[in-house]
Amino acid sequence: MAKPGFEREERIQFTLQDAGLSTLAIRAGQTRTAEGEHSDAIFPTSSFVYSSAREAAARFSGDEEGNIYSRFTNPTVHAFEKRMAALEGAERAIATSSGMAAILSIGLALLQQGDHVVCSRSVFGSTISLFEKYLSRAGITTTYVDPKDLQAWEAAVQPNTRLFFMETPSNPLGELTDIEAVSVIAHKYDAWLAVDNCFLTPIFQRPLTLGADIIIHSATKYLDGQGRCIGGVVLGSDKLMEEVYGFIRTGGACMSPFNAWVFHKGLETLKIRMEAHGRNAIELAEWLQQQSGIERVHYTGLASHAQHALALKQQTGFGGVLSFEVAGDQAAAWRFIDATQMVSITGNLGDVKTTITHPSTTTHGRMTPEARAEAGIKSNLIRLSVGLEDVDDIRADMLLGLAAL
Repeated sequence: MAKPGFEREERIQFTLQDAGLSTLAIRAGQTRTAEGEHSDAIFPTSSFVYSSAREAAARFSGDEEGNIYSRFTNPTVHAFEKRMAALEGAERAIATSSGMAAILSIGLALLQQGDHVVCSRSVFGSTISLFEKYLSRAGITTTYVDPKDLQAWEAAVQPNTRLFFMETPSNPLGELTDIEAVSVIAHKYDAWLAVDNCFLTPIFQRPLTLGADIIIHSATKYLDGQGRCIGGVVLGSDKLMEEVYGFIRTGGACMSPFNAWVFHKGLETLKIRMEAHGRNAIELAEWLQQQSGIERVHYTGLASHAQHALALKQQTGFGGVLSFEVAGDQAAAWRFIDATQMVSITGNLGDVKTTITHPSTTTHGRMTPEARAEAGIKSNLIRLSVGLEDVDDIRADMLLGLAAL
């Protein structure tokens, strides 16, 4: 006899479409073979076999869906792409061999000779090198603007402008750009807006919901979270991503199945890691700005940050990267860095291990001195990617640095 309230037999359907970010990071894009494995399988194969010559021909012609060659499609890579698309709310994601390959793919897949880019001047040094040294050879020109100045974004538009590009928060100063406002400007002139979302990930910021057309990630950073592999992702509409897919798969800047598997598994803990990074970072930022020897701390989570209100508007968290200026010059910054004993001196970020670097001689060292000065990257600036160690231990290491000033 049916229990009260269960007189009618109903089947309840669960769908990932409306699931939360933690669920999507664990369940979206899940693959399972006939073996019934619980952890996602990895497919480390260069090619795939067919049951007949007719099936092979149908696959290669596109008349039949299925894998052909891992430069084009691979089940492990596809699973990672599906999970990333779900997290960012994108129609499609394309995995690439690195974060820079992701940016290169936009430049060469979507732009052509004679096109113009409006770019924030506060972006990763290699991004500027790519635009200045290489895309310029293809006849693609770039104008750099203050990321905070909306009038500058619009004033830089030319009749041939096709792309707006930004990092927000920027590397390493944490400068913000109003994504929604710039998207209105870009679309007014029939241009695309691409946002590098590396620092915050979809856990703390989802640019497509704010009007962006394209999202870039260096999967090497927080998506992995443990500094194990190099990779990137481009996300957007099916139409735009089809062009990016064609370039990546033809040019060969594709992600390996093993790296995709590592990133796919890394996403399972993305939300709890990002939240923990953020807790440690805000505590350290508030402490650092109270220390003698520290002239300024750059972190959007601080109420004293000039763009804190914008951060609250378009972000749901502040991330784990901060930077600070020490009293003195480059020599003082180097003394601070060299005096630390636990944190890792390396240019990478987004790791569970806290990392420290001197941007003007490492990550942004290929920029001209004039470009660094214009971007506000001083010789006494230090970038800290706050990891997941006990915050008291990170603070103790910072005290060693302060003692060396």
